[in-house]
Amino acid sequence: MAPGILKFRALYLPLMKAVCLTLLLSPFLAVPSYAQTSPEERQLESALPSSAQAQSGSDPAGPETPGRPGVARQNGSQAEGKQPKRILWVIPNYRAVSANTQLPPLAPRQKLWLATEDSFDYSSFALAAIVAGISQAGKATPEFGHGGAAYGRYFWHTFTDEAVGNYFTEALVPIARRQDPRYYTLGPSGGEFWHRTGYSLTRLLITRTDSGHNTFNSSEVVGNLAGAAISDLYYPRPERTWGKTGQKWVLQLGIDAFFDMAKEFWPDVDQRIFHGKYGSGRP
Repeated sequence: MAPGILKFRALYLPLMKAVCLTLLLSPFLAVPSYAQTSPEERQLESALPSSAQAQSGSDPAGPETPGRPGVARQNGSQAEGKQPKRILWVIPNYRAVSANTQLPPLAPRQKLWLATEDSFDYSSFALAAIVAGISQAGKATPEFGHGGAAYGRYFWHTFTDEAVGNYFTEALVPIARRQDPRYYTLGPSGGEFWHRTGYSLTRLLITRTDSGHNTFNSSEVVGNLAGAAISDLYYPRPERTWGKTGQKWVLQLGIDAFFDMAKEFWPDVDQRIFHGKYGSGRP
């Protein structure tokens, strides 16, 4: 077969795979009726924050740092379930919203900045280095070979996977679907351990719209699926199978579920074990 045709197939097939997978999920992507608002409701919602501030006599919150969950209004104790910017001073925690906190929607540029922060944080390079070493030891991609050059291939592929996934789940799909990519924690007042665990796991399928309603989390599900499919463009041909793509997708969903649980319970762990040493619960 001519080299030009082989090159065309190498680019065309992964893109078609991404399109087909998205079309299969398209029935689930429509925003349900309970997530839709009329113009009158949107006008009323936009007026609520200023009205609440007028009633409480508090000053409006300052401008929110792009991508980071600046506090617009907190109910109850501010110390309860307060999320630090990092977990253990290392793991970025920019997407976690402290318990009992209400926030204004993120602008598109803020969603893009959020994905950029998560993708190019120094911990992202460290995580990619660790995963690359584990993958090389397990010969996850035999086509990469052995030695230092092979480790470099594992590293840049792993780092690119992380960045592509972040931009799809935290920026591109949230902007297109008008969804909020942040994780809103329940905190200690949100119920018992199992209730909060179930809540954190369901956030893979349920998220908030920019208007504050619950909807299907296409940012997480379709975003990670698109990222897994796009990765076929830069992986060796034997890795471009439906099975391999599905494995990457499920693995990323599992990783995101784990970190959602970490965000939910980290303030509790910090308070009870480390006595607030890492910033959780400090006013």
